[in-house]
Amino acid sequence: MAEDFGVLVERGIQAAHALDFPTAERAYLAALAQRPDNAPVIAALGLVMLAQGRYREGFMLYEARKAFDGDPIAGAGMPEWGGEDLAGRSLLVWREQGLGDEIQMARYLPRIRGAGEVILVCSPPLERLFAGLGVTVFPLTEGAVVPRADLHVRNLSLPAVFETTVETIPPAPYLTAPSAPKSGGVGFVWRGNPEHPNDARRSLPSPSVLDPLREVAELVDLQEPRGDFLDTAARIQALDLVITVDTAMAHLAGALGVPCWVMLPAYRTDWRWMTGRADSPWYPSLRLYRQPSPGDWDSVVAAMAQDLKAL
Repeated sequence: MAEDFGVLVERGIQAAHALDFPTAERAYLAALAQRPDNAPVIAALGLVMLAQGRYREGFMLYEARKAFDGDPIAGAGMPEWGGEDLAGRSLLVWREQGLGDEIQMARYLPRIRGAGEVILVCSPPLERLFAGLGVTVFPLTEGAVVPRADLHVRNLSLPAVFETTVETIPPAPYLTAPSAPKSGGVGFVWRGNPEHPNDARRSLPSPSVLDPLREVAELVDLQEPRGDFLDTAARIQALDLVITVDTAMAHLAGALGVPCWVMLPAYRTDWRWMTGRADSPWYPSLRLYRQPSPGDWDSVVAAMAQDLKAL
């Protein structure tokens, strides 16, 4: 007798959160054998494949999110671009999800060729940072009327459009910021957006967790922003190193080519950091420090302290 669909889905969710991706994949495939058109499960299976580095199939499956995410661009009357020749037509790139996702996907903008105009819709704090990408940047403020274009594409659909694999990720760095005098020191960010569903696990309980690092290097608090992301980019470029939990700061440092150490939780780690590796194919300047077990930040900080001493 086949297992209940809901039981299989829950098993897949729990296994994926625990980073047991083979078990999650089996559970989702069994669930899809019962309901092959279930978009949330298809998208979840896509994320499981992305976490394992199977990018081409993972990004294609993740396109199923469009069936249930309620993004307003779907009803705007602009056909979706699937990679065909743009032949002078205008293209609107719609922003999805968080600030870090926007920064990560901005690398694809220079790959879009042949369009009469490319309009990048972004969150307002990123407007000046993205100004050097060679596209029209439109900050999505409250009440703003989004420009019309011949076609549209979501930023998180660009990896699927370009059939991205781990080996063909557009390289970093791809963003720039005004140069500032080198001040040195190590910048740190100890918590992320409290509205993030996994923030309790990906953020530190307090900045004091980083105290062992203060015995090794001068720490500069980057937690509270000063200005927009271009201002922040200038600040971090003046530092020797950035240490951060999984926030947009990791993406910003990586996109600028600034050395950055990222502290990752052992439970529900984001797909883009994959598993079992201390580097990132998305950002060569990043080093990943993973919890050996859920909640164990002390081991992560101890490892970083040793590496800082070696520097």
